[in-house]
Amino acid sequence: MYIGEQLIAPTDARLRLSAQLGARGIVIDTRPAREVIEDDGSWNPEKVAALRRRIEGFGMRLDGMALDVGSLLLDSLRAPDKAKETAARLRQHIRAAAAGGVPMLKYTVAMVGITRTGVVEGRGGMQCSTFRAADYRPEADARFSYWGTVLPEDGTGHGGGGTSPVDQMGAPETCGQVMASAAGVISAADGWRAIAFLVSELLPTAEAEGIKLACHPHDPAYPPGGLNGVHHVLGSLDGMRRFVALAPDSPCHGFNFCQGTIAEMSTDPTATVLEAIRTFGPQKRIFMVHFRNIAGGYLDFREAMPDEGTVDMAACIRAYREVGYEGILCPDHVPLSDLDPGRERFFAFALGYTKALLQAA
Repeated sequence: MYIGEQLIAPTDARLRLSAQLGARGIVIDTRPAREVIEDDGSWNPEKVAALRRRIEGFGMRLDGMALDVGSLLLDSLRAPDKAKETAARLRQHIRAAAAGGVPMLKYTVAMVGITRTGVVEGRGGMQCSTFRAADYRPEADARFSYWGTVLPEDGTGHGGGGTSPVDQMGAPETCGQVMASAAGVISAADGWRAIAFLVSELLPTAEAEGIKLACHPHDPAYPPGGLNGVHHVLGSLDGMRRFVALAPDSPCHGFNFCQGTIAEMSTDPTATVLEAIRTFGPQKRIFMVHFRNIAGGYLDFREAMPDEGTVDMAACIRAYREVGYEGILCPDHVPLSDLDPGRERFFAFALGYTKALLQAA
């Protein structure tokens, strides 16, 4: 195992910092970045290769990139012709990534934003994103959820009040996500039908090209009956098992194993995360890890720095070692602070904490 970072359009200076902090791998979010994307939306294999060589020039490797599936999942239920067109474009992206020497693509099955209901004060006054199902309101969803490319890593538009991230970033156009209150009913059967469509359309190409497809589970787990009629079927370990069973023999079908998201599935987060590691690790289904923590658990949690949350992070490191995981550990969803607007110090802390756990183990 080794530490690494997820970055959006990094400058050379930012890559130098990653290398100086000890990162060995980098995962690039291609959604807002234009390093590899042509004007027509296709990926250029030569540009992918140039990006890989640029990162290798700093002594690191390009572990993967983000495959933005857009509105494919919703469209598979409501606009099948559009979904087929999107799938064809995504297959081109997979082939370009393979030609450029990238071993993995991560994607999300979120049809709505990463639902949050507010921001609470954490250690030293840092601002921590929170989800309390009892507090859910559409207006809080619009204001506090993560939309499109508005992630904790980019430091804009999230949880700060005023104009919503949806208004700022045009998220429905960016990543195909819509408000949960505007999505209409998405039953559990609908959710599985959409995910099965995505897997059937993309996995054969990934297998032919030797590309691993790393699926991020639903964040957060929704209550029984869903929210606004929307069900998060990949919000439990049973859901993750069912996902694996869609292609049980494929070495390219696995997870962007978001430890924080899995912790959110349970009232006993440490036990659930350890069970997930010991279930999917031996199956070689963990392709990358979001090594992050939360405070709280199922339907009531806040995001946290890695050392202060509910999950026993040292026990998790030991479990990854036990199952033979050898891949990247990326910090993710660190809190916000006006004292560290670019989040570089917070991410440096998370990297150092993770590196120390690895050395201790």
